[in-house]
Parts: sequence; C-alpha cells; structure tokens
Amino acid sequence: MIQGPGVVVQEIPPVPPMPDLPVPPMMPPWMVLPPEVVAMIALAFFAACALVLYPLMRAIARRIEGRTQAADPALKGEVEELRARLGEMEGLQFRVADLEERLDFAERMLAQHRGGERLKPGEG
Repeated sequence: MIQGPGVVVQEIPPVPPMPDLPVPPMMPPWMVLPPEVVAMIALAFFAACALVLYPLMRAIARRIEGRTQAADPALKGEVEELRARLGEMEGLQFRVADLEERLDFAERMLAQHRGGERLKPGEG
C-alpha cells in the first residue's frame, strides 16, 4: 500500500499467467466433413458456375461468330424484299383510311336522305 497526504492507493496484484492451452490441429474441411457432404458442395459449386457462366459464354460466342461470318446474300435479299413489301403496306394504309372516311361520309348522306323522306309523309 502506498500512502500519501490523505490518499491511500492499493497496489494492483499482477495478472496471473495464461495457462498453456493445447492448440487443436487445423484440419482442412474435407477431412472433417463426411465425403458425401464434400461431394455435394463441389457439385453445387460447379452447377452454380455453369448456370452463371453459360449465358455469358454463349453471348461471347455469338458476338465472335457474328464478326467472322459475312451475312448471307440470300438473307439480305429476303430482308430487302420484306422492307419493300412493308413500304407498300404503309402506302396502302393511307388509302384504306381515306376509303373509310369516304364510306362514313356516304353512309351519313344516305342516312340523312332516308330520314328526310320518312319525315315528309308523316307531316302531310
């Protein structure tokens, strides 16, 4: 104990040494787990890699294949033919819309004409 003017400080006892604990040997997981579990983990890992990497590799293969092969001339001709037919169809679309308007106008005119005839005999 240390004494000073009005203060008494007790000495802290030393910390006892840590006992030596035996360190268990670090064994790899395949030695601790049963072989069936290790096989299932490996199978799941490879299946996950295949699911993730397959679409990626397929996309890369398509891109590489597209760069190396020239487009088929027959396919290009067919595409051009389809584009020409589409252009014709767009022109026909305006003609059909015009014909619809004319038909609507003709129907209105006929309805007005018939409506007028029906009123005349009823009035007289």
